[in-house]
Amino acid sequence: MSREISSERIEEAVAAALRVRENAYAPYSRFHVGAAIIDGDGGIHVGCNVENASYGLTNCAERAAVAAATSGGRRDIAVCVVVTQTSPPAAPCGACRQVLSECNPEMRILTTNPAREDTWYSLADLLPSAFGPASF
Repeated sequence: MSREISSERIEEAVAAALRVRENAYAPYSRFHVGAAIIDGDGGIHVGCNVENASYGLTNCAERAAVAAATSGGRRDIAVCVVVTQTSPPAAPCGACRQVLSECNPEMRILTTNPAREDTWYSLADLLPSAFGPASF
């Protein structure tokens, strides 16, 4: 994906992820996560984690944001912002990394927390040799 996303748009996505994190349903882990993805045209789509007593049915914030973008007709993710409460900020889990790789194996991922301890990754950093559409 060649379109560059402006730093202003990234800041808007961070603010959106911080806001949606407040809606997280995390009564078991108390680990609230917000995510915002920026599509190739600069649109922002958000998601938060939704836990379930059967932990395997929990939906992560990143996958919720991908579902929101997909529902809106978008799958071209340029940037994924993930907000957690930890220091340093937590990176996406393995399942989320795999789902994100379906959208754009070259995306950039920003992990941060309310104190704005930012860490940037490429998806290839987090999921080297990913199995995806190019594997077929």
